[in-house]
Amino acid sequence: MKHTIIAGPCVIESAELLDTVAAELVRINSRLGTDIIFKASFDKANRTSVSSFRGPGLERGMQMLADIKSRYGLRILTDIHESWQAQPVAEVADVLQIPAFLCRQTDLLVAAAKTGRTVNIKKAQFLSGADMRFPVEKALDAGATEVWLTERGNMFGYNNLVVDFRNIADMLAIVPTVIMDCTHSVQRPGGAGGKTGGDRRFVPQMAMAAKAFGATGWFFEVHPDPDRGLSDAANMLELAKLADLVKEITE
Repeated sequence: MKHTIIAGPCVIESAELLDTVAAELVRINSRLGTDIIFKASFDKANRTSVSSFRGPGLERGMQMLADIKSRYGLRILTDIHESWQAQPVAEVADVLQIPAFLCRQTDLLVAAAKTGRTVNIKKAQFLSGADMRFPVEKALDAGATEVWLTERGNMFGYNNLVVDFRNIADMLAIVPTVIMDCTHSVQRPGGAGGKTGGDRRFVPQMAMAAKAFGATGWFFEVHPDPDRGLSDAANMLELAKLADLVKEITE
C-alpha cells in the first residue's frame, strides 16, 4: 500500500531549523523507502493571540521552502489562507493545504484547485467526515486532479478536541487518500491562555488508531526541541522519535 506521510515544523522559524528537519526526513526516506513530504507554514494566520509568532511571510517563506526542495529533493506542502496566495505558492509547493477553519471557503478551494497542484483539505473541527464531500466537490468542479482529506478532530466543549475515527472511513468513501493529523488532533485549543496547548504523549496512539481505521496517510508536525518551538510547541513530536513511529505505521 502507498502511504502518504507529511512531516515538518509547524512554522518556518529559521533556515537552520528547516535544514535540520529536512536532513532527517531524507535519512528516514533512505532508510525506510518512504517519500515523506516536507511541511512548514510561511504564515500562521490563525494563531490564538495577535502577539504570537506568525512566520517570515509569503515571499521569504516560499524562497526558504524552494531552497529546501532544491537542496534535499523533498516534495513540499504548505497551507494557504487567502485565494491570491494559491498561484505564487503553487510555483514551489507540490501540495496546497486548506486549513480546517477555511475548508468551506469556496474561493479558496477554487483558487487552489486551478493551480493543478494536489489539494489537501483539512476537515473542520465543526464538520463530520461525511460533510467533507462538499469541499471536495468544489475543488473537483474547479478542475482539481487530486484531492486529499485530513482528519484533525472535532471540538466538543471548550479547549479540547475529540477524534471520532469513524470519520476516516466516511472520508475514504469520498476520496482514496485520507490522512490522520496526529499532532493537531492532540491540541487543546486556547488551553494555555494566550496560546494553544496540547499533549504530544498521545501522538503515537493517534497514528496507530488511525491505521486501524484504514487511514492511508499521516501528518506529523516535528521539531528537534518541541518545547522551544514558536508555534504548537505542546503537541509537536520530537524529531528524534519520528523514524521509529514511521517504521511502525508503515510495516
